[in-house]
Amino acid sequence: MQPATAAREFDIKGRLVNVDIVGQGNVNDTYQAVFRDGGSVERIILQRINKHVFEQPDWIMENMRYITDHVLDIFRAEPSDTLREWGIPKIVTHNKKDFMIDDDGDFWRAMSMIDDAKSYAKIRNSEHAYEVGIVLGCFHRTVSNLSSDNLHDTLPGFHVTPNYLRQYDEILDGNYEAERMNNTPGMKNIMNYIDSHRDKVNILQHALEQNELQIRIIHGDPKVDNIMIDNFTGYGIGIIDLDTVKPGLLHYDFGDALRSACNPAGEDETDLDSVFFDIDLCAAFVEGYMEQAKNFITEADRNYLFDAIHLITFELGLRFFQDYLAGDKYFKVRFEGHNLNRAKVQFKLCESIKANEKTIRKTLDASTE
Repeated sequence: MQPATAAREFDIKGRLVNVDIVGQGNVNDTYQAVFRDGGSVERIILQRINKHVFEQPDWIMENMRYITDHVLDIFRAEPSDTLREWGIPKIVTHNKKDFMIDDDGDFWRAMSMIDDAKSYAKIRNSEHAYEVGIVLGCFHRTVSNLSSDNLHDTLPGFHVTPNYLRQYDEILDGNYEAERMNNTPGMKNIMNYIDSHRDKVNILQHALEQNELQIRIIHGDPKVDNIMIDNFTGYGIGIIDLDTVKPGLLHYDFGDALRSACNPAGEDETDLDSVFFDIDLCAAFVEGYMEQAKNFITEADRNYLFDAIHLITFELGLRFFQDYLAGDKYFKVRFEGHNLNRAKVQFKLCESIKANEKTIRKTLDASTE
């Protein structure tokens, strides 16, 4: 089904006047649909969910309904004494259902947009990083009193780094895409780098198994471009792309957000010399996050925050690389070698994080004072 046809199936008043593809998501197809009803205009976000990634997409919507209803209730009850107006996408229904399945079996969902706000593909400055931290901390705070047992695990094994390492080894053993393995410059160096991290990939899972850490509700993909910034005030006001909300360690979100926010070059940069982990951006993010997290984050949580930053960055590099070897089956690519380049960016960022470990740990320790 074409996006315009799908958009008309949802319960929105007015006439559809435009549908455009938006964003550069690596998994789902995302569109903005514009409707006019007399003098009013309504914009929605329309998505075709990748069923190869999300095997039970109806679970996504059950999770989203559970989370958004709860968070909206909290926002309505909280006093607002600043210019910051929190927001979260609301589900747009189809015949009173939270999703639609077309004749081709494709799964579509629609959500309201957060008005007068936008996201950015790359971090702009320390003020922006602070707001990203505020928003992620707010999300974790507002769901901290919910049980993760009430959520479906839409992506089993997501961010469990040892699992990705096993998948990588299976790809090597299966000799997938042998031509790529044999003819890609620097292949041996990348494989050696991955091997040098084998003894580090289990640190968060081990802490979980030892009951030092606990499963909570997480966003799952708190990249910079999923954080909405108010057009007028510059304040962060909400997080979008809730299809990855699931049970997990908050460390996955914390590490992934810093991985995204503290690389000013972005994850598609081709000049590796410009890729580094920005300490000032890290400090700003941590300050914002901890303002929201002070009442739910534990001392044990804090002990593993640096490990999360380093591990999640390595993990994404590993996932990009194994997808490149497997023939680009998971992440969307826009040019030959795109996933290989993405992997190199993450590994370069990982090196920068490790080189600045002492300073990053000091920043994290200062946030406890």
